[in-house]
Amino acid sequence: MSKTCLECNEKIVGREDKKFCSDGCRNAYNNKINKDSNNYMRNVNNKLRKNYRILAEANPDGKAKITKTKLLSKGFDFEFFTNILNTNTGNTYHFVYDQGYRNLEDDYIMLVRKEY
Repeated sequence: MSKTCLECNEKIVGREDKKFCSDGCRNAYNNKINKDSNNYMRNVNNKLRKNYRILAEANPDGKAKITKTKLLSKGFDFEFFTNILNTNTGNTYHFVYDQGYRNLEDDYIMLVRKEY
């Protein structure tokens, strides 16, 4: 019994548990399986990535203060974040993965980084 490649259906030569005939076929197969399934999902992921880059660039030391206007001018979208943290003191932080922010007074935003 001969096995065939999951991507191109060519005959596989080599180890018994081999699934692909080449690295190229393995990569092509996994790229098809793992790609974002639709445009909406891809667009949300792109916005999350952009928000993360903006926060990480503005907060290199793990804690910083910036104006909301400056974040908006860099293209930050406040509608896209990954989770919300409500503290015991009543503060609400929005996070994009490990980069978080909290609204302060007078158009200022406190930036924090969660340590794992």
